[in-house]
Amino acid sequence: MPEAPPQLICLIMRIPFLSPRRPVVSVIRLQGAIGASARSGGIGLSDTALAPLLNRAFKRRRPAAVAIALNSPGGAPVQTSLIAARIRRLAERHGVPVHMFVEDVAASGGYWLATAADKIWVDQSSVIGSVGVISSSFGFADFIARHGIERRIHTAGTAKSWLDPFRAESPEDVARLHRLLEPIHAAFKDQVQSRRGALLPGDRDLFTGEVWVGQQAVDLGLADGIGHLEPVMRELFGKDVQFLTYGLRTPFLRRFGISAGDVIDAAAERAAFARLTPGG
Repeated sequence: MPEAPPQLICLIMRIPFLSPRRPVVSVIRLQGAIGASARSGGIGLSDTALAPLLNRAFKRRRPAAVAIALNSPGGAPVQTSLIAARIRRLAERHGVPVHMFVEDVAASGGYWLATAADKIWVDQSSVIGSVGVISSSFGFADFIARHGIERRIHTAGTAKSWLDPFRAESPEDVARLHRLLEPIHAAFKDQVQSRRGALLPGDRDLFTGEVWVGQQAVDLGLADGIGHLEPVMRELFGKDVQFLTYGLRTPFLRRFGISAGDVIDAAAERAAFARLTPGG
């Protein structure tokens, strides 16, 4: 069969529906604490906020892969579980591999999200892990007693005012709290083991809440390699890969100012990042 003349080949290349299809990679950025700003109508990482974005990223233009740039210190465990489960459902339904690229932090719920990917990539300085559950508060019992303040509270139900910060902590309340934390921790461990189990060392407890940096996480099987989003995707799918970026939309009223709720959420989120990321 004779070859087509060069002029015809050039013409075909210029016709969109006859041109060779460039591979597409959908790019999503997940930034911030999970569940943050949900109460104030913000744009925190919640399943409700992310569902439309994730659906588009997995369906539109039949992507060769979904690449997620992740930077999160964790947050609400239920929202974490819902988002991770949604990512896995979409990946399996559409047959699209997921690559997670950790930036500064993927700790606690942030690492739970990372395990939803088929491959986890980190920077040399990324903080990874914190597979644990935490509950923190303050106690003011001695302070109010010292200032002659009397706490008055009445409940129907003996456990209704448990862990009241204005009363002395009781062993019964602490035991009740641990009964809540342990099942969440067990679910977290199950998630990591189901997604990363074959890669984890059998002689090391990785579920203590400890964190690791970059290559340490790779060596322990918590991540797959050191790499950044664009060069890794080009290496895997070719230099002509096309990136389609998807992001959360800022609510209309948020474009004109910041509410008090946003300030509180931002302060809490900053504190969570600060606890996990050493300054340069």
